[in-house]
Order: sequence, then structure tokens, then C-alpha cells
Amino acid sequence: MDSVQMSGGRVFVLRLRAGEVLHEAIESFALAQGIRSATVQAVGGAEDGSRIVMGPRDGHVLPIEPILHTLHGQHEVSGVGTIFPDMDGAPILHMHASFGRDGRSVTGCVRAGVVVWLVMEVVLQELLGDNAVRAMDPDTGFALLEVGGIDR
Repeated sequence: MDSVQMSGGRVFVLRLRAGEVLHEAIESFALAQGIRSATVQAVGGAEDGSRIVMGPRDGHVLPIEPILHTLHGQHEVSGVGTIFPDMDGAPILHMHASFGRDGRSVTGCVRAGVVVWLVMEVVLQELLGDNAVRAMDPDTGFALLEVGGIDR
């Protein structure tokens, strides 16, 4: 385990509107506000046709091949995630969310393109500190979180 201590900064409450893409809207807001790191909570609705990543086809095979899932119909959403900068300093959201409709639910990563249906309420808590970054991992092809003692 690696760790780094950070402290709390500003808190923002966002209302995303119908048609906005969840991760794009949050990352754009973070960039505009100078937010490098944060925790993020979201609740609201996802539009029909939204896409999520639901895990690897085979977790023991590299390179990792993601399973993409398309939502059929509007879904309720509850998600939690983090923002940390990539190696170029851009804030990158990593959020997993559960999507429910008619007594069924699926859970996955929102990066494949979750489009807001009606409204999405987001609470963003800025984290202050400069020792965490998403660095490309050559084995997985993913930008994985690295904390403490980062060589940039």
C-alpha cells in the first residue's frame, strides 16, 4: 500500500443538465476551477444509450479488454469517484456508479460515456496536496493512481 496525506479544500455543488456527458462536464469544471484532486459524489439520471465499462473480459490476460455495456432506457444513478491529474496536469475523473431501472441494476465505470438524463447532482470536495498523479502503467495500459514520491 502507498499513501499520501492531503487536506480538504473548496467544496462545490454542481447541477449537470440533460445531455451533458458526466465525466467530460466534471473534468471541464475541475480544469476551469484549477482543481487538481478531489473526491466526487453524483446522484441523478442517465440517458438511454449511455455506456459504461463493466470489467475486463478476462482479468488474467494482458492487454486488458474492457466489457462495454449500453444502458437501455433511462436509469437512476448513484456514483462515487476521485479526480487526480494525469502526467500533463489535466484533472481526470475515475468514477464507478450503479445504474438502476425496473428492479435491476448494473455497476461500472462512467468513462465510456454516461449522458445525463434530466439532472445530475454532483458534490465535489477538493483535495489539496501535490503528491498524487495518474501515471500510465505499461502492463495494463491504464493510467493508475500513484501516490507519494512521484517523479514528474
